[in-house]
Amino acid sequence: MKEFNYKINGTPYRVVVTKSDSDSVELEVNGTPFTVELAQKTKKTLTGIKRPSVASAPAPTPQTASTPLVTKPSGSTGKSSLQSPLPGIILDIRCKVGDSVKKGQTLMILEAMKMENNILANKNGNITEILVQKGDSVLEGAELVVIE
Repeated sequence: MKEFNYKINGTPYRVVVTKSDSDSVELEVNGTPFTVELAQKTKKTLTGIKRPSVASAPAPTPQTASTPLVTKPSGSTGKSSLQSPLPGIILDIRCKVGDSVKKGQTLMILEAMKMENNILANKNGNITEILVQKGDSVLEGAELVVIE
């Protein structure tokens, strides 16, 4: 088991490599487990030195005790849920349970890559459930609200 400490854009990350083989690497970033598949095998360079290939993985969102991480969409309930288009942090929620919304209406503000993104209603209906709170960190595809 190897442990590394990185600082990316001023945010510290603790990376622990738990398992490594020729096809994938299992690691934990700030306690969150990831499996990274290597894109391709190593190639010889012009000098004959082998350089390891770099696998791309989504940058982890820092997680603190005050910002829970909403990770996966819940099972299908037969209702239409609005999902996060990007990983980020919920800055503002502009709707509440019971509100009647129209397609294109701003329901939330999501900060992703230092930009504020409006999360718009995907259809007309009523808000039956809000699955996140202001300040929550969400991953791409996480359910945010249920519109019926």
